[in-house]
Amino acid sequence: MENSDSEIIIQITNMHKWFGDFHVLKDINLAVHKGERIVVCGPSGSGKSTMIRCINRLEEHERGRIVVDDIEITNDMKNIDQIRAEVGMVFQQFNLFPHMTILENLTLGPKWVQKHSANESEDLAMKYLKRVRIVEQAHKYPGQLSGGQQQRAAIARSLCMHPKVLLFDEPTSALDPEMVKEVLDVMISLAEEGMTMIVVTHEMGFAKQVADRVIFMDEGQIIEENIPHIFFNDPHHERTRLFLKQILP
Repeated sequence: MENSDSEIIIQITNMHKWFGDFHVLKDINLAVHKGERIVVCGPSGSGKSTMIRCINRLEEHERGRIVVDDIEITNDMKNIDQIRAEVGMVFQQFNLFPHMTILENLTLGPKWVQKHSANESEDLAMKYLKRVRIVEQAHKYPGQLSGGQQQRAAIARSLCMHPKVLLFDEPTSALDPEMVKEVLDVMISLAEEGMTMIVVTHEMGFAKQVADRVIFMDEGQIIEENIPHIFFNDPHHERTRLFLKQILP
């Protein structure tokens, strides 16, 4: 649950974004506390992914403020680099380099961004491959792994950078159903260890089990946010009720 006396690590204030004439995000306000797990849900095209991509400047917001760990996101590349070092991102499509082994994919960031030695980078990579339970895949190429294994490798790659926040953009939606659980299990264990997480997902079981808050977005706005028990059992907004009726069994 949101803890008002814990430190705010992400503060979004009156944030707007357009794609050309399309007003994709409208007056977004959100405070995320250290250690908080937030699940963002909503229909396709509601702005969920765009919102989290603005948090590490993969998308640029046009109005309002985004402050991450006391650093405001502006056009200043130094600030952007600092924020990207602190905010890990796990994508729907894994984004692993296909011509590199899993180990090589994981050591890139520690070597080139954090200036670790090759040995230190490899030790770190192996530690986190063990953490996501695919250490035996270290010397294989992404194409030799299942989708679930590739996504776990992508999570390990983010962990190698010691992020303060992890953003997940529909991390299970490209996976076959039998691979979803192995990725969610890793995410659940990260949540239990206190990682600050914002997860865009349709996995409502995960939201019920892990989230401190569930946020529902529609047409570029945050329509509703609440603790999971109230969000699922007594949603206040008619649009939320309709959405949950469509996606819950």
